[in-house]
Amino acid sequence: MTTSGSVAAVDLGATSGRVIVGHVDSDGVRTDHVARFPNGPVALHEHDRQALHWDVVELYRQVVDGLRTAFGQHHDVASIGIDSWAVDYGLLREGRLLGLPYHYRDERHQQGVAPVHAAIDAAALYARNGLQHLPFNTLFQFAADPLLPLADRALLVPDLLGYWLTGVQAAERTNASTTGLLHATTRGWDPTLRAAAGLPSGLLPALRDPGDQLGPLLPGLLETSAPVTLVGSHDTASAVVAVPATEPDFAYISSGTWSLVGVELDAPVLTDAARLANCTNEGGVDGRVRFLKNVSGLWLLSESVRTWERDGDRVDLEALLASAAAVTAPVPVFDVSDDSFTPPGDMPTRIAAWCDAHGLSAPATPAEFVRSILESLAAAYADTVSTISSVTGKDIRQVHIVGGGSQNRLLCQLTADRTGLPVLAGPVEATALGNILVQARAAGLAGLGGASLEALRAVVARTVEPVRYTPTTTRTAHRSTPRRRMSV
Repeated sequence: MTTSGSVAAVDLGATSGRVIVGHVDSDGVRTDHVARFPNGPVALHEHDRQALHWDVVELYRQVVDGLRTAFGQHHDVASIGIDSWAVDYGLLREGRLLGLPYHYRDERHQQGVAPVHAAIDAAALYARNGLQHLPFNTLFQFAADPLLPLADRALLVPDLLGYWLTGVQAAERTNASTTGLLHATTRGWDPTLRAAAGLPSGLLPALRDPGDQLGPLLPGLLETSAPVTLVGSHDTASAVVAVPATEPDFAYISSGTWSLVGVELDAPVLTDAARLANCTNEGGVDGRVRFLKNVSGLWLLSESVRTWERDGDRVDLEALLASAAAVTAPVPVFDVSDDSFTPPGDMPTRIAAWCDAHGLSAPATPAEFVRSILESLAAAYADTVSTISSVTGKDIRQVHIVGGGSQNRLLCQLTADRTGLPVLAGPVEATALGNILVQARAAGLAGLGGASLEALRAVVARTVEPVRYTPTTTRTAHRSTPRRRMSV
């Protein structure tokens, strides 16, 4: 039995990427952030518009440089694992990338919804894939992709990077579950759904599971024998692994650019009630089901800050959050999932326009805007937790917030107040920890070979002590008009 060792986690988010070395032993996990690099949309002129893409080639270069640093500083790294955001993909022909992947916020994806629904209506689609309707789901992107007829293979972003590192093409199952092309019950590619999206046979690679070894690195790439090991390559799948829950009656919120609010189940829920509530059934590690809703997240805050800074203001985020916490006047609670908030741009102006259209007084100062955003997110979290409890019958007694949002004390307290449930916040690096622990289990480090998810979570609980927030009775914001449900 190997008592300790290290693995390298490549964790790619919508705004940045990191390479983190995790050392796992009987005491828990120690992490070393060896590389951090920016990531974000690139606007390229395309016919009569500016299209949003990912510079995945630069992303790959940064990943390789980060791994080189990791292996230079740590000589016991046994494995590499990659996770990223979901749904976006690269198209290949004879192994060559056909173009930069589109960004999920690109408006082109809307064009794919109607043709897919013409081939299979929303109810039948949900019965097969169990996914929340989002216009950027991969099957809608495929239906709108002009390069699709030229491609012979499609790889989601972490699978594409894995291919460039190893030469092996595969689809990791948790991320594949977000495409809308995986059958919710059989967890295999669904021919009916593939036909609805107009996909040629052979476009989708073989499915593999977290813990499987993808393959060794290509010769000459890096001086190491460490292979690439598949993890929950959808970042939320890895984050849920690292929820430090000690009881089964929890909901989780993976809070970052997006907020993924859900529970863990053993089987999908494919009822009309689940569909009408716009809940999703996504794959988790070890065959678990992540039953959740995608709710807008701290994107609303970060885009607001970017807008103020573009206007010449210097923003101290900690001071701004403190000012927001001190706001005592009522602020509007708006629909954080309204489509108008999806594209990048001037978020405060859009929030003010939403309030005006719904007969509410818009925030007047940056502090009031921030308070309104956080109150609105907390209200959305509370509504979602209540809906999920109702649809699944699961008794939820506590909420775990992991990811970057777990550091936002005001958001955590507002979530406790609005849900009426204790909130346990942390770890911040849940995605990286989940990535690391799945690799460590596959490599048999620290006696984790064959360990259950609950045993992996116990390692997280030994590593990080969550901050507890208890509900209070004080409310400083009022509920606005009911928030609009996204149409399906």
